[in-house]
Amino acid sequence: MRSFILGVVLTLAVLILGGLGIALLGFIPTNANATPPKLETHLAMSAVDASTDHHAARINSPVLPSPENLIDGMKIYTMNCSGCHGTLDKKPSPLASSFYPPPPQLIQDPPDDPEWFDYYTIRNGIRYTGMPAWDKALSDQDIWKVTIFITHMKKLPAAAQDYWKNAFGVPAPKAESEHTDHADHDEHEHH
Repeated sequence: MRSFILGVVLTLAVLILGGLGIALLGFIPTNANATPPKLETHLAMSAVDASTDHHAARINSPVLPSPENLIDGMKIYTMNCSGCHGTLDKKPSPLASSFYPPPPQLIQDPPDDPEWFDYYTIRNGIRYTGMPAWDKALSDQDIWKVTIFITHMKKLPAAAQDYWKNAFGVPAPKAESEHTDHADHDEHEHH
């Protein structure tokens, strides 16, 4: 039994040291203009979801989703987020394919994560992805405004929809069928 345990420990040590050696000798590609493998994307997004679920407070927005606050959120998004996450005229970001992993195109594929999840992500960023922490650049109120804009994007009040259409020339995204259930947030869409 003792030699079996020693064999397992030695095997693990060789695998860890071998992997570290491969990484430190430059055999693992680090270019940002590559497509991440599905397994890597799955593992990384699962880790992000687990970390956010573990660290983020389940808080509700102190900023109400009024038309004025949602329009402010659109403006903040346009100035700070659209360069990576897509513009309100529904065009993908030209930078998206320059990131590894590519940032989600939030206008083309709006997230359905809870507000607290998106707020935590915007406020704190995501390490090693290019997603910055906005807590030093935006006020907490502005972070909440962009959060409520993102989380209410498919159900904007008429005044905010009109602003979107007039300012960007395209209508706002609409909610999918009323029969679609988005209440289960155990698995996030990885935005």
